[in-house]
Amino acid sequence: MTDLHPVRRALISVSDKTGLIELGKELEARGVEILSTGGSAKALRDAGVAVKDVADVTGFPEMMDGRVKTLHPNVHGGLLALRDNAEHVAAMDEHGIGAIDLLVVNLYPFEATVAKGADYDTCIENIDIGGPAMIRAAAKNHSFVNVVVDVEDYDKLLGDMDQHGGATCPKFRRKLSQKAYARTAAYDAAVSNWMANALSLDAPKRRAFAGELKQTLRYGENSHQKAAFYTDGSNRPGVATATQLQGKELSYNNINDTDAAYELVSEFDPAETAAVAIIKHANPCGVAKGATLEEAYQKAFDCDRTSAFGGIVALNKPLDAATATKIVEIFTEVVIAPGASDEAKEIFAAKKNLRLLLTDALPDTRAPIVSYKQVAGGMLVQDKDVGYIGLDDLKVVTEKAPTDEQLEDLLFAWKVAKHVKSNAIVYVKDHATVGVGAGQMSRLDSANVAASKAQRMADELGLDASLAKGSAVASDAFFPFPDGLMEAAAAGATCVIQPGGSMRDDEVIKAANDAGLAMVFTGMRHFKH
Repeated sequence: MTDLHPVRRALISVSDKTGLIELGKELEARGVEILSTGGSAKALRDAGVAVKDVADVTGFPEMMDGRVKTLHPNVHGGLLALRDNAEHVAAMDEHGIGAIDLLVVNLYPFEATVAKGADYDTCIENIDIGGPAMIRAAAKNHSFVNVVVDVEDYDKLLGDMDQHGGATCPKFRRKLSQKAYARTAAYDAAVSNWMANALSLDAPKRRAFAGELKQTLRYGENSHQKAAFYTDGSNRPGVATATQLQGKELSYNNINDTDAAYELVSEFDPAETAAVAIIKHANPCGVAKGATLEEAYQKAFDCDRTSAFGGIVALNKPLDAATATKIVEIFTEVVIAPGASDEAKEIFAAKKNLRLLLTDALPDTRAPIVSYKQVAGGMLVQDKDVGYIGLDDLKVVTEKAPTDEQLEDLLFAWKVAKHVKSNAIVYVKDHATVGVGAGQMSRLDSANVAASKAQRMADELGLDASLAKGSAVASDAFFPFPDGLMEAAAAGATCVIQPGGSMRDDEVIKAANDAGLAMVFTGMRHFKH
């Protein structure tokens, strides 16, 4: 028996009507009988395509607001019957079940309904039952049945049929089957995760993970690693939802770093200040606030000019011409912003390899979402770190209290430290980072690295003293010993923000008092591994 099977009868039931009329006309032109339901049947019929209602096949009308229409042996028998099995063929003949060679279904828009913020009952009504049941049946029987769940496969289906005289080949049907099961799996994942959230289940017994391919990548972190970029349907403003106006295709590392940059810069409310973050290898090498984006960019750049080369730049306001002019003075991989002026776009256009990504908004950095990390044999799941510390949350623990100006820099440093790999030490002065120590195995080493960067930039700028002199310093977790604190004091820091909570807090506080430092505790840490 040949592996090529002709498409003689199709069942079409789609929520998304994109391309429906064109598909129906093309199938009709190839002699395919079309069965359909509800709105799909009406749309096809209105366009002049001959359609037979599924109700005429099942002998039952659509009922219960459309909840019951395709759940019937005349449908599922037509999808599941093995054409080369004599008993199956006999059963079809006995019960008048016609074979269905093609199923075209896309599901109720559950994900879109949730994304719109619909209430519980509305979301429940948008859970498709008959669609997934038919898809899974057709996908299982892909030796004989084609199942199409994606509009982009309509032309591929017609092309395969034309190539094989109205039939389809097994390789094509297998690919359709894989995509079909992936779609129902993603759909079920969306439903189960939404319900877990609606029921406030922090750790449901089973977690489903799903994504939709956005982009195949040339390679991963390194050239020998295969990689791809998937979106999760959350529509969170950022690299996944941005529009790329120009430049080369984003790489794996570009995407990872751009996400880190935009999440960081979004900590700063654009209604209050302009802010710029420059990222290298997922860590900030310069972050600053300013009266203008241009000023903020220059201050961020002056934190670590060496690391800024080939970095990612994120802005919390639309890119303007003055800032664009500054950015193109050095090689930059990616710029992401919530919009850009026409003049800025023209300036960037001269730099063909510079990627410009534009979003419609900044992400809400306090909105609760779930983050995942793969480990051998499993997945770690946690709430994203949306912890926020404001002025009223700070506890002064030293004899000297920080001034109002110092408090502003301390809170700025704290926001940045949240986005620096642990162990993290961040020096800030006048609303700009002046030294960042990231990912060291000890807090002392991080303080040392950050201090050395501050001194190096001072030398490069021709200054007499380190940029860290008179700075505020943030530590993402407590100082377990006074040594890291003393390193910061030696570098020129005058005030400190840290979580507190060490067994040696009293010893660290005494060291701060002896050094004349002002220190505040947050009661919250920001480990980032």
